[in-house]
Amino acid sequence: MEPTSPDHMIFNCPAENPFRPMTGASNAHLQTILPRLVRRRVTLKPHWQRLTLPDGDFIDLAWSENPAQARSKPRVVLFHGLEGSFHSPYAHGLLQAWKARGWLGVVMHFRGCSGVPNRLNRIYHSGETEDASYFLQWLRDAWGEVPTAAVGISLGGNMLACLMGKQGDDCLLDAGVAVSAPLMLEPCSLRLEQGFSRVYQRYLLGLLKQNARRKLRAWPGTLPVNLAQLGSMRQLRDFDNAITARAHGFIDASDYYRRCSALPLLPQVRKPLLIIHAQDDPFMTPDVIPDPALLPPNVEYQLTQHGGHVGFVGGTLRSPQMWLEQRIPQWLTPWLEN
Repeated sequence: MEPTSPDHMIFNCPAENPFRPMTGASNAHLQTILPRLVRRRVTLKPHWQRLTLPDGDFIDLAWSENPAQARSKPRVVLFHGLEGSFHSPYAHGLLQAWKARGWLGVVMHFRGCSGVPNRLNRIYHSGETEDASYFLQWLRDAWGEVPTAAVGISLGGNMLACLMGKQGDDCLLDAGVAVSAPLMLEPCSLRLEQGFSRVYQRYLLGLLKQNARRKLRAWPGTLPVNLAQLGSMRQLRDFDNAITARAHGFIDASDYYRRCSALPLLPQVRKPLLIIHAQDDPFMTPDVIPDPALLPPNVEYQLTQHGGHVGFVGGTLRSPQMWLEQRIPQWLTPWLEN
């Protein structure tokens, strides 16, 4: 983010849980890229499961272990970021950390994000909470009622905050954590069109187009564009105008961004929620920083000076420390183990 006031830098940031960037690697872009370098190897072998949705489509689940053998364990659901999956460094890293704590973790892949195109003429987006709501109810019905939390990363964090705001007291979660969430979508979209952040836009747009091509070849006619139109897109806004908005009933990208930004819903959150942002996140602007006066007491906000976008890598190059894998379990423990 662009520099903010000193008050914002320290606002609601617990002194006992600071983030200290890796020695010599405090740069925002280094922090953003580092997880892919230090978490290249997947050490956890997931248990895969396909869940059929009420409309006949499906989502794929990656569990930290067989849920049938872990019914009584506290559960943590992970909602990944844009075009993320179990193979994203933060995802398998967090699942491994939760398993080590004796918790059952699961990545709920958004439609089409597990490597297999979904069947229907829709995909997923930052405010699409219906699949997550269904999944959380299914989780309780199928595997019993135990302490349950959710962690949302980037797009998944905005979606999680939307869900918790919409559901209020009826939310089935005991607690939630949103990391690097674009809580105001329009300003974040504009930020990705500026300066070095355009590199990230090209990367993300490339992933979206690759996934859309796979879907169009497997299920022709299930997206409101053809391959030629897809190829001509140059910005994420082009994709959201042509596909995200039209496939999900929005007027255009701006309408989608306005209606699916989670920041206005935060005052309605009733369950414990921790929001973590880095001040130097190259995907964000100060617009995502909530006004502390509008937050209910159950919402905790932590703004670190460094960390990039879903980076937060500390320690040294020889011994890197993934701060999120320490901070998130530490914060969730009271809600999952009491």
